[in-house]
Amino acid sequence: MIESKIVPAARKRRRKDETVFRLVTYPLLIIFALMCIVPFLLVIGASFDSEQSIARNGYHLIPRDPTLASYAQIFSNGSSIARAYGITTFITVVGTAASTFINMMTGYVLMRKDFKWRNGFSFYFFFTTLFSGGLMPWYMVCTKLGLSDSIWALIVPSLVSVWNIILVKGFMASIPYEITESAKIDGAGDFRIFIRLIWPLSTPVIATIGLFTALGFWNSWYNTMLFINDPNMYSLQYLLYKLINDAQAMRQIAAESGEIINTVPIEAMKMALTVVVTGPILLLYPFVQRYFIKGLTIGSVKG
Repeated sequence: MIESKIVPAARKRRRKDETVFRLVTYPLLIIFALMCIVPFLLVIGASFDSEQSIARNGYHLIPRDPTLASYAQIFSNGSSIARAYGITTFITVVGTAASTFINMMTGYVLMRKDFKWRNGFSFYFFFTTLFSGGLMPWYMVCTKLGLSDSIWALIVPSLVSVWNIILVKGFMASIPYEITESAKIDGAGDFRIFIRLIWPLSTPVIATIGLFTALGFWNSWYNTMLFINDPNMYSLQYLLYKLINDAQAMRQIAAESGEIINTVPIEAMKMALTVVVTGPILLLYPFVQRYFIKGLTIGSVKG
C-alpha cells in the first residue's frame, strides 16, 4: 500500500523536474543557437550586397542593394576556382585519411603497457609542443625531401599532430586492456588487434580527430604559400587569398592615381569568399555526427 503511493509521487516529482529542466535549458539552447547562426547569416546577406551599401549601411541580414557582383568577381576565372576546389578536396580527403591512421596508430602504441619505451616517446612528442626547431629548419627539411611544387607538400608536413596523438592515447586508455591481452592469447598480431578490435571501438575519437584534421587541411593556405610556385597547384584558400590581395592592390593603385573604383567589391568579396569556402565543409558535419553517435552506442554495448 505504501509502495503504491510512493511510486506515483516519485513519477510526479520526476515529471516536474523534467519540466523545470526543459523550461530552463531550451531557451538557453535557442539563444546559443541564434548566437552561432546569426553571424553566418549576416555574412551570407553581406555577400549579396553592394560595396556602396555595406560602406553606407553596414551589414544586414537582408541586402539593401542586392547584387551578384562579388560572386561574379570571384568566379570570373571559373577554371582556376574549379581546379583549386579539386586540389583542396584531394588534400583534404587523402590528408585526413592518412593523418587519422598515423595518429591513431601512434596513440595506440603509446597506450600499450607492454611497450617499455612508451613514456620516453610520450615525453618526446610532448616536448615538441613546448619547443620547436623553428620555421627555417622545418622549411629546409621539407625542401630537401623534394616537396617543393608538389601536391605532397600540402599533405606530408601536416600529417602528424601531437595534440591528436595525446587525445587518442587518452581515449584508448579507457578501453579495457584485457581485450588486447585475450586477442594476443588467441594468436592475433598487433596490427590485427588494432584493426579488428581497437579501431571499431575508437569511432568517437576517430570522428573527432578526423573532423579537426579535415578542417585543418581544408583551411590550409600557409603551406601553399611556402612550397607552391605553380598557379595551377594553388589550394582554394590561397587562391581566394590572392584574389582579395589583388583586388585591394587594384583599389590602392587607383586611389594613388586619383581615381575612384567602386566596381571592386572588396568587403562583399570577403563575405562571399567565406560562403564559398565554408559551404562545402559544412556537409561534413552530419556524417561526423552520425558516426560519432554510432561509436558511442558501440562503446556502451561493449561495456
